[in-house]
Amino acid sequence: MTGMEIQYGMSVTDKNNKSLGKVDHIVMDAWSGEPRKYMVRLDDDVSAVYFTPENVAEVTKKTVRLNLAAEEIERT
Repeated sequence: MTGMEIQYGMSVTDKNNKSLGKVDHIVMDAWSGEPRKYMVRLDDDVSAVYFTPENVAEVTKKTVRLNLAAEEIERT
């Protein structure tokens, strides 16, 4: 992962560059203040998926690319 910070509203893609949606919520660790999980509102606007900083392959100015396929991501 690069040193860029993940922000609300960034687009998220899986490892195959399939669009998942946008970062909708960031869960912070109460002790360290570091991000623990990110929630992505899926493009269908009904469901959501979660990923951790360990699941991030690359961050650019507008996009987060994960190191998982869409089928491997935790869903709600």
